[in-house]
Amino acid sequence: MKRLRLPLPFTCSAACALLLLAPWAHAEITVGVVLSMTGAASSQGIPEKNMIALLPDKLGGEPVKYIVLDDATDPTLALKDARKLVSSDQVDVLIGSSNTPNALALASVALESRTPQVSPAPMDVPANQHPWVFVVPQSADLMIDAVLENMKKKGIKTVGYIGYSQPWGDQVQHSLATLSGKYGIQPLNDERFERTDSSVVAQVVKTMALKPDAILIGATGTPAALPHLTLVERGYKGPIYHTHGVVNDDFLRVGGARVEGALAPIGPVVVFKDLPDSDPVKKVSKDFSALYTKAYGAGPVNAFATWAYDSYLLLDKASAVALKKARPGTAEFRAALRDALENNTAGLVGTNGIYHITPTDHNGLDKRARVMVRVSHADWRLAE
Repeated sequence: MKRLRLPLPFTCSAACALLLLAPWAHAEITVGVVLSMTGAASSQGIPEKNMIALLPDKLGGEPVKYIVLDDATDPTLALKDARKLVSSDQVDVLIGSSNTPNALALASVALESRTPQVSPAPMDVPANQHPWVFVVPQSADLMIDAVLENMKKKGIKTVGYIGYSQPWGDQVQHSLATLSGKYGIQPLNDERFERTDSSVVAQVVKTMALKPDAILIGATGTPAALPHLTLVERGYKGPIYHTHGVVNDDFLRVGGARVEGALAPIGPVVVFKDLPDSDPVKKVSKDFSALYTKAYGAGPVNAFATWAYDSYLLLDKASAVALKKARPGTAEFRAALRDALENNTAGLVGTNGIYHITPTDHNGLDKRARVMVRVSHADWRLAE
């Protein structure tokens, strides 16, 4: 288990005052972060970790400490990390993880410990865990609907599917199967692969034999490049679509010129320069981009870093409300923070859209949170 502490300063006088008010409480908000900084999902976890390191030293006006652990893209380790954070470190909230299976592992700990979780990975949360889990990225349904809408505009009638043999692959396939009918598009198959596979030739050959008009790849990060590259090598000429889980620099680096033309849905932050000045997302996205670029250099906007940033924005607003009811380090504060995320963040403008979280919707994004992008000259550009 790799452990990275990002302690943030606070004044002695502030700490002493808080201790006098509530000796059993923390003198600061403690955030436990579990990310996939190594392993197959590291192209997702590293930019998230980079973003966490840049965040302000306060949440809701209160000093904050981030404790960041690496789950190595292993759900078992993610579970172990989360349990340590809530038991030993007594964190007030969990952020994580970078991929769907690991984020689901954290959700079980969120329920057990009654600690709110903010997930930078998209996932369908079990009903019993739903009260404690808030999902920042756009849902599979929202984004696959955008893919199918784009396919219909192009006259596509049939689509092949190659996705993970994991929850994210299941979610994408389910969205494809349930939404395709309204667009008059027929899914032809359901091929799967593991995130760590080194070859998907069999899946690609079977899919191409069906002669689909287009192919959708339900994967994330750099592993999603494998089926795309194999399709190109095998001579597939139709459009290749992805999910919002591929929009990062490493996918472009691994894919190179062979992923030119790849299509994917994503939040407007990735093409914020093309947004009208009147769009409230543009300013927030510009602020995010300036912060990230100053620290890590210019390049395509990294979607995974934006989900970490929006996690902070939601927690910052919710913390200001929760602090009026309880002090950090207590069950009362964790409950108040959960309640504030659910009831007091509506209308928050993030880099990916405008959040309207409610008791029945712990994501709160709508069609304004998506655009279609296309790989053009090693960059993500607004698709036609």
